[in-house]
Amino acid sequence: MSRRIFEDALGDSVQEPLLTTCPADSSTDSDAEGEVVFERKSTSDVEKRTQMKLSYEEAVEESGFGLFHAFLLVVCGWANASDAVEILCVSFLLPTARCDLQLRSADMGLLTASIFLGMMFGGYIWGYLADQRGRKKVLVISLTVNGVFGALASLAPRFWLFLLLRFISGVGVGGSIPVIFSYFSEFQPCSRRGAMISGLATFWMAGNILAAGLAWLVIPSTSTRFLLGSLDFQSWRLFVVLCSIPSLTSAFIFGLAMPESPRFLMEAGREAEALEVFRKMFKLNQRGSSRSFPIYGLVIPSDCKKAREREEAAGASGSHRLTRLLKKGLDPIGQMFTKPLTTRSVVLLIIFFCISFGYYGLWMWFPELFKRTEDGGSPCANRSRAASSPDNKKCYPVKTAVYMEGFVTAASNLPGNIFTILLMDFVGGKIFLSCSLLLSSLSVFFIWMVKSKTQSLVMSCVFSAVSVISWNALDVVSTELYPTHLRSSALGFFTGVGRIGAIMGNVVFGQLVDSNCAVPVLLVSALLFTGGLTALRLPRTKQTELT
Repeated sequence: MSRRIFEDALGDSVQEPLLTTCPADSSTDSDAEGEVVFERKSTSDVEKRTQMKLSYEEAVEESGFGLFHAFLLVVCGWANASDAVEILCVSFLLPTARCDLQLRSADMGLLTASIFLGMMFGGYIWGYLADQRGRKKVLVISLTVNGVFGALASLAPRFWLFLLLRFISGVGVGGSIPVIFSYFSEFQPCSRRGAMISGLATFWMAGNILAAGLAWLVIPSTSTRFLLGSLDFQSWRLFVVLCSIPSLTSAFIFGLAMPESPRFLMEAGREAEALEVFRKMFKLNQRGSSRSFPIYGLVIPSDCKKAREREEAAGASGSHRLTRLLKKGLDPIGQMFTKPLTTRSVVLLIIFFCISFGYYGLWMWFPELFKRTEDGGSPCANRSRAASSPDNKKCYPVKTAVYMEGFVTAASNLPGNIFTILLMDFVGGKIFLSCSLLLSSLSVFFIWMVKSKTQSLVMSCVFSAVSVISWNALDVVSTELYPTHLRSSALGFFTGVGRIGAIMGNVVFGQLVDSNCAVPVLLVSALLFTGGLTALRLPRTKQTELT
């Protein structure tokens, strides 16, 4: 699949609509829903056709469902998987990189927190820019930042530089995660949106499995070790390079082959481009059919005010544009916390914090906790072997068991993903979210109580299978709760809130995992339980239209 597919899609026999300009004093006919900015040619054969002026949701339905959406799922899914690889690769580095970089448990907490700190800064900034400048452009830039600085981290000889590069990589990840779900959802018919977003979320599991598999295959290898100048290039550094490849390839594919979101284009007053995207969707979904594209006009939700504002901002001087952006930068947050969005925004803020503290606080430490069970007993009963004075003798030769266990835990996401894909559109995201958070809380409590390595692995797999349902449901619900002009900004903001929770979770684990491991584990259980109860306050969004 490439740009050629989309170029071929344009080669149909339908006559092109005429674009009517939108001046300030526009006298074009309009209806109650908005202004019609396309006029049909007055030729006799066109007049015989049914004159169709469709809203966004009607245009999506008319464009069909098929090959285009399958391709969109693969491309967006690969981008989502690349974010999972970049985030989770740090957890697989800890058992070996801690010796080469001379890390204590507190340092490992800072390292796992660094990428989340970058995501916290990047999430809202990229989300706001995606609502103002377009989803596709932001995705290409953020994925590139993620991949380039992630790869450069492999060459860092000192801990502080490695930490800095991982932070910058996190800034890129912070942009791609919220924007990819906004972008993807805006191509979906409402009857299939829940299942399709759940399918997109499934690729997080694929990235998790990919990271665990690469770690299992690459890190224990001794054949990849060599000197690069004065740098001892260990196998874990090669693993870091390989983990950057998915982000870079995703950026390339988006830049080359993917269209802009039609919903964003309509909101931006770019109806001709939106109609062209719908035409491409129709041709790919109706491949082999003799039907012609039936849409000759679009009913947009407002006049060209947004388009004129963007043109004025683009034509302003650099200083005025910067001032304008700074003043408008916080406007979406204010809108999110005004009626009728106040309650849902407060509830989502609590849920994002609780689930991020719980999931990432525990998940990023699973490889280290698994390593502590090698001597038998609870993971909280054994101190890190490198807690006091890390050296290479305690890390090498690398044992593969810890990576095998990480791989199995990642693969245990599969039942939860299948469950949500099949039932999300029937049950609804709200019910899934609340129930899965409560079950996740219970599973974490039993992780604290286990007494053997096998029991620890089993309970970790249970937590993995149940918690992924929470994430999938949260992706669906949060996408549907906000209008188009706030969607990416809202997801970016809540992603940033979640990163605060993830940072706190990792720092707390790093500080207490040696002295009082039970405290962070039980705190995770309590927060997940709180999030499950809070989710009951959310409105139902099952199969609702995007606004």
